[in-house]
Amino acid sequence: MMRRIFLFLFFTFHFLNPSLADQSPNAFPFQVGERLEYDLKWGFFSVGSAVMEVNSLTEVAGQTCYLIKFSVRTNSFADKFYKVRTSIESSVAADFSKSVLYSKSQEEGSTKRKVLVRYDYTQSKAIYSQDGQVHSSTAIPEKVFDPLSIAYFFRLQELKPNQEETLPTCDGKSFRTINVRMGEKKKITVPAGTFYAIETIPELKNIRGVFKKSPKGMLRVWYSTGSRRLPVKISSKVVVGSFVANLRKTSGLK
Repeated sequence: MMRRIFLFLFFTFHFLNPSLADQSPNAFPFQVGERLEYDLKWGFFSVGSAVMEVNSLTEVAGQTCYLIKFSVRTNSFADKFYKVRTSIESSVAADFSKSVLYSKSQEEGSTKRKVLVRYDYTQSKAIYSQDGQVHSSTAIPEKVFDPLSIAYFFRLQELKPNQEETLPTCDGKSFRTINVRMGEKKKITVPAGTFYAIETIPELKNIRGVFKKSPKGMLRVWYSTGSRRLPVKISSKVVVGSFVANLRKTSGLK
């Protein structure tokens, strides 16, 4: 059950509009050193924490890339049922035009594995490796983005109520497009403060995992309407219950 709950958090980073990449890095609403910390709750229970951060600028495959990191861990209460210590890294071109490398170190219950996805645009494929062994490859277009980097692309545009986007993504195993609808602007209060935010609601019919098993499932992500467009709240309703991630603390903001 705890595994299904935490799967939702990784899915939330599967959103992107590729046209948003045509911006100058100076205009980005984030910078190296930004850190976003979240409290995770399952129903009324606090079950852990998560962190997203823009770690550095680095060279990957001959390209200057932003290194973005995401980590999630259960607390001592949730550890008794299902211990999670998982981290994800995304290397995305410095102009945010495409993903270059994606990795995941996963420790969830009895499952331990290391995943690496290399995006090879000369051969138009994403190469998926697990624990050092190549498992598969997936055909990709000339620009594609991994699950983590997509969270930052929604921050590159001014979200508008009732707007709709078709969003492509590739996690190395499959290439998918997802329709996302923007909801109304509303006031959201989280531990980090009170924000006006736009709700984003993805269509879940093409999604694998816990959402596929939840015909009436729902996922919502609220982005602040200010210049930084922070993801301030994430909410899901699936077969195993309701799950919420609330922004608790920020640092290194632009």
